[in-house]
Amino acid sequence: MAEVAKLELNGKTYELPVVVGTEGQIGLDISRFYKESGAVMLDDGYGNTASCKSAITYIDGDKGILRYRGIPIEQLAEKSTFVETAWLVIWGRLPTPEEAAHFSEQLTLNAAIHEDLRHHYEGFPTGAPPMAILSAMINALSCYHGDYLSIDEESKLEAAAARLISQVRTLAAASYRKSIGAPMNYPRRNFKYCENFLHMMFSNPYDDYIPDPVVARALNLFLILHADHEQNCSTSTVRMVASSGANLFTSCASGVSALWGPLHGGANVAVIEMLKHIGESGMRPKEFLEKVKNKENHIRLMGFGHRVYKNFDPRSKILRQAANDVLAKLHKNDELLDIAQELSELALRDDYFVERKLYPNVDFYSGTLLRAIGIPVDMFTVLFAIGRIPGWIAHWRENHSNPHSKINRPRQIYIGKTENDYVPRDKR
Repeated sequence: MAEVAKLELNGKTYELPVVVGTEGQIGLDISRFYKESGAVMLDDGYGNTASCKSAITYIDGDKGILRYRGIPIEQLAEKSTFVETAWLVIWGRLPTPEEAAHFSEQLTLNAAIHEDLRHHYEGFPTGAPPMAILSAMINALSCYHGDYLSIDEESKLEAAAARLISQVRTLAAASYRKSIGAPMNYPRRNFKYCENFLHMMFSNPYDDYIPDPVVARALNLFLILHADHEQNCSTSTVRMVASSGANLFTSCASGVSALWGPLHGGANVAVIEMLKHIGESGMRPKEFLEKVKNKENHIRLMGFGHRVYKNFDPRSKILRQAANDVLAKLHKNDELLDIAQELSELALRDDYFVERKLYPNVDFYSGTLLRAIGIPVDMFTVLFAIGRIPGWIAHWRENHSNPHSKINRPRQIYIGKTENDYVPRDKR
């Protein structure tokens, strides 16, 4: 007999089936509880609620573990590419050499956007936020791929995924070029995924940008580390929208909008602003940490701590080394990275932060890495979106292929007025 948990309410006992994940996670199935009891569960922020069963990403926050389809993130960072990792995340296994070559070729063939799409950018003012442009343009992209608004077979999904993963970098680079009033660049067939993005970002008609292999490798790492991260805000948004039957493009566009929030994708921007403040104010990192501990003027240590990780974020270690490699190769000295490293070393020796399990997260080093590459601050979150597209596609696919999937519809606890009479305008 399956194990159950028992909950007593108003003198009646309800049995809740116990669900156990492959890594031993335990959950209680409350899907019938409202129908049987008339009561709902209240969980502000969904911190204790599993919205679905998923086979894509596993996180153990206490041990600092992150795995895509069972493969540790450290192995993927060392041995894989972003394109191969995207295939893994979406289809659940590493591609064969033939599959990898075919998918890569699809990305190359579909890198250019429809020429009419370029005219859409004329409707945005110079200086418009690139994330706003990207979200709108991914939605617009669906108009040019009508054959993929309904996907009912895996081969069709592969073609749609190739178009979205390839063209999102083209749209993103064009968004940046539009924001600074510069001409847009066409992709080049002889460049790989990351090299092509850097070319479209930084080349000029009079001066081609030739990506440094170390820089391209660092960007590849950044994208791999952001490919998926379980049921975060933007991924949950994609699944929510997908549950209505919305197409792949629209669902991913909703993820971009959710990611734009400063508490989600914009967190690495906050880290850079914090490091700049420390550098420009002339205070030492130790002095800043004391202000954090004393809660002076609501000063916060950005880039430390995580909703899920109560240990080191495994991605932060990888990005720290990548940032150092880029700066060494380009012979750059970055005061902000020096401040970041000193902050990290001091905080990790301070009982105040250790006891509260405040360790560096991915945002602490991703901003300094992107800054070293030359990515403007207002494009940081756009890079996050490019990396997260495979994860969103994978979750859309998982939701779409689940025969038991139904439209998401959370409940609420109403705390407003009880029945209230309408008052005519002349008596108010």
